[in-house]
Amino acid sequence: MSYKDCGQHGHNKRRRRFKRCCAGLLIFNFILLVTILIVWAILQPSKPRFILQDVTVFNFNNSVPNVFSSSFQVTVSSRNPNDKIGIYYDRLNIYATYRNQQITFSTLIPPVYQGHKDVNVWSPFIYGTEVPIAPYNSLALDQDKNAGSVFLLLKMDGRVRWKVGTFISGRYHFYVRCPAFIPLGPKNNGVVVGNNAIKYQLLQHCKVSV
Repeated sequence: MSYKDCGQHGHNKRRRRFKRCCAGLLIFNFILLVTILIVWAILQPSKPRFILQDVTVFNFNNSVPNVFSSSFQVTVSSRNPNDKIGIYYDRLNIYATYRNQQITFSTLIPPVYQGHKDVNVWSPFIYGTEVPIAPYNSLALDQDKNAGSVFLLLKMDGRVRWKVGTFISGRYHFYVRCPAFIPLGPKNNGVVVGNNAIKYQLLQHCKVSV
């Protein structure tokens, strides 16, 4: 046997060993994925449930055309309905929109872990100072205020991870939409708090998507 033949034989042996390692790795990953899917199906995870409990209005001013300033404090509760799955809220921003236009800055809610069947309550402030709004939205806002009520949509966007035993999933985009129908008429529609701020009890269920 020539020296060249020996070299070729060694090369083929290394290539077969490499192929076996790759095949073994693929089989292991496949088994791991199937196991995770089976466990996931058995546990039947449910999305957390959000409720917009109340909104306290400190400022709601659009006296300058096409410019809007506002300040709110909202109370939002979240319940994890799963008894075997925990939830990591890695990032969660909340802001208000009016007729599909964002009218406040985003407020960051601190990261938190939500255990099995746990309930978390957040009361962040959201505000916007001299935020430009579209002329047709400025006109619609005037009309709604004159009619005595304004419909806002509070949005929470972020990323979550699921925890099953010691397994922690990758990050998933997370979206919460809370309709807020705010009566801006007489103060007896709400409770006066602080310096003429008005608190409105809403108890509105939110739509959650992951």
